[in-house]
Amino acid sequence: SAVTELRLTVKNLCIGFIGAGNMANSLINGLLGQGIEPESIVASDIDNSKTERLRRESGIRVASNQALVDEVDVIVLAVKPQILARLCQEISLHSRRKLVISVAAGITLARLESWLGSDTAIIRCMPNTPAFVGKGVSGMIANANTSKSQRALATDLLTAVGIAVWVDTEGEIDAVTAISGSGPAYYFLFLEAMQEAAREIGLPDDTAKILCLQTAIGACELANSSCGSFSELRREVTSPGGTTEQAIMQFESGGLRELVQKAITAACDRSKQLAKG
Repeated sequence: SAVTELRLTVKNLCIGFIGAGNMANSLINGLLGQGIEPESIVASDIDNSKTERLRRESGIRVASNQALVDEVDVIVLAVKPQILARLCQEISLHSRRKLVISVAAGITLARLESWLGSDTAIIRCMPNTPAFVGKGVSGMIANANTSKSQRALATDLLTAVGIAVWVDTEGEIDAVTAISGSGPAYYFLFLEAMQEAAREIGLPDDTAKILCLQTAIGACELANSSCGSFSELRREVTSPGGTTEQAIMQFESGGLRELVQKAITAACDRSKQLAKG
């Protein structure tokens, strides 16, 4: 099974997370859910309450940043981009055989190499929070020091919590950030707006939440199982002169497509700005 293969791949490895925020929690809990032993995961964070809660709830181990780095085989940097430079300069890798995976938005491989050492194996990764429920998607790019086996290991780790996609350029990682890294919030906003609209037309909140959620889940599963394009699926639901057509006409006349383009471009531009420092 996939879980057995994953456990065999990482059986003799120790994985460390520097930073215990939402993204680290998503990845850690996803890995534990796929059968990774808690003892093989170590976490550190400037906020001791976060690591203590993780230790208490999941059984993983906690350590200082340097103690974690000294022990683990794979280091996941899951701190805010603004503090990553200082963190990297404070730790010493000693062994260049360690693999470093950064999930910090906008921080380029070149900057990571300048902080950690030009011969360090580094993978830049952009996961998203649905990893917490095993439905994440991660875009990844590796530097020249990363071996095929290290790339395979990173793929195994990230596919434990969803889907992993390799890209060829760091510009594509900025696009991944804008689409899937930030994307869950877009869907939550749309669900929020639908629930508010449902309330306005007379539905109680609990009923509206069920209807909105199940409609979203069903639509996504239908799209995932279909060979048709999104536009073809939309047209199949949109009968001429019907209720759906009226709603779609409002979305289109209100400039929905242009607004989505503007929003995603803004997210991508921000990722590029972060990369410039």
